[in-house]
Parts: sequence; structure tokens; C-alpha cells
Amino acid sequence: MRYTIAIVVTLLAGSIFANSAFASPAGQEPADGQTPSFRAASSELVVLPVIVTDHPDHFVRDLTLDNFSVYDNDRRVPLELFSKEDTPVTVGLVIDSSSSMRHKLGEVMAAVMAFARSSNPQDELFAISFNDGVRELIPNGQFLPASDLAGLNRALMRSVAEGRTSLYDALIQGLDRLAAGTRPRRVLILISDGGDNASTATLDQVLAKARASNAAIYSIGLFDDLDLEKNPRVLKSIAKATGGERYLPATAGPLMSACEHIAREVRSGFTLGFVPPERDGAYHRVRVEVSTADRRKLAIRTRPGYFASRQTTEPQP
Repeated sequence: MRYTIAIVVTLLAGSIFANSAFASPAGQEPADGQTPSFRAASSELVVLPVIVTDHPDHFVRDLTLDNFSVYDNDRRVPLELFSKEDTPVTVGLVIDSSSSMRHKLGEVMAAVMAFARSSNPQDELFAISFNDGVRELIPNGQFLPASDLAGLNRALMRSVAEGRTSLYDALIQGLDRLAAGTRPRRVLILISDGGDNASTATLDQVLAKARASNAAIYSIGLFDDLDLEKNPRVLKSIAKATGGERYLPATAGPLMSACEHIAREVRSGFTLGFVPPERDGAYHRVRVEVSTADRRKLAIRTRPGYFASRQTTEPQP
């Protein structure tokens, strides 16, 4: 039997400021290229998570800032931020608990626990579930450290499969909830069959919000062939629009492997930052290129673009 669960991982790569956890003193370049390099003193940055591979299951890590070039609307921009450290992230778990998931919650919980075990122990997690509505699984809007596997398991056990599916509303709330995170990088994980029959929000609104937050979304589809609520096209459109990937494992084993692969990817990427050349409130296309002395053939994945903040004029005293 073929089934699908959707796991969407969102890397929040929005604008940050020089006092973030990535920053190191201006003008200080690390000799080993491992620690974050930050050159801008006070400018607002566009931050991009970048994944580089030389084949599908092997992440390339032996690159430095000089290997990268970034283009904003086909115009090369200087890089002000570079990191390849395994920096902690804020992770949101958004779990479909509608009636269509009744026979799949066991696999869902196992997949989420596998993701947490493979994550940075200093990641902070929150969890929400959705059916007719959206509810917090961890009391009082708290975050759990990824190392608290027992606490996470207790939170997941609060999910009860019943009712309809408010997928889009849950994604909107999950993206909003990420804003309360304390980690410099942020991830959203959605687990669903991709269908929606109860939301007030629309897919267009979700995509617009994800693009505005500069979120990279990874989707894993897991559903029965006869599942009437499945919607793999939604999962693909979310991934494609945000620079992520879609996975469609046929059984629980590959699902577990996919979750572990995503966790490793979150920990193995590069972080690049640049000052936006224009603050015009418009959408800017982004392209990242990598060049190496040995001219290796590398695959590069990042966000396709970002919305520039609009320049404001401060009132004169």
C-alpha cells in the first residue's frame, strides 16, 4: 500500500541585523573558515540558507566564502555574512490530526522523533496540530529543546485524529509562531497528506507569507493511493516556490530516512548574507553560484528570491 505524509521544513532566511548570533567583530576573518564571518557593522541583511551537494546524498562542506557568488536580480552583490557552522534553529512541528490521518499517526510520530534525534540538541521546538482548528501541543506556547525527546513524545501523544483538515490555517499560524523563536535560523515542519477542506486561509496566502518570511520548504508526501484528500501538487508547489524539495516515500522506512536526511541537511548547509541593493518593497530574484579550483560539478539549492523591505524616511526632529 502506498501512503503519503507531508513533512515541510522551512528555513527562515529573512532580514537580520548585525547584532544577531551570527555576527563577529567587523574586519575579523576566521583563519579556518569554520566560524561565522561577518563584515557589515550595522546594515540590515538578506540571509540565505544554501545547500551544496556533489550527489544526492552527500553534502559538500569544504567551501569558503570565496567560493560563493550571489546575484540579486542578475546583479552581483558583495557577501557580508558567511557561516558553515551547525547553528541551532527554531523548529516548528505542524501535524495533521484530521480523520484522514487516523491510521498514520504512529508513523508520523516515529518520523518526527527520528528528525529530533538527528537534529542539533540545542534546537528549540514547538508543536501544533490541526483538524477543524489549530491547537498548541506544548502547553503555554513553550519551546522544548530537541534533546528533550520524552517531552516531545508527550506533546505528540496529545494529537487525536478526527475532523476535517485546516492545513493552510495551520501553516499561517506556524509561520507566525516562528517569530517568537530565539534561534537565528528557523525551521517549520508540516506533516499532512496535502489536502485542505476547513481553512479560511488560501494556498496563495500561504505561499505569499512563506515568500515574505524567506522560508525554504521541504515536503514529504505520504498517503494511500485511494486517499481522496491527498494533494501532492500542493506539496510540490510549496517546495518549488521556496527552493525546497518534495519527497514521496512509498513506505515508513524511506519516510524515516527522508526525515533523517532533512535533519542532516539543516545542519550541513551554509548561511550567506548580503545587504539588499535596493529597498523598494519588491520581490527580488536571487541566484547563488559556486566555483572551485577543481571545477567540481555541484548542485546548489537556496531560495529563489526575497521581498525587499521598503525604505522609510525617518522624521526630522
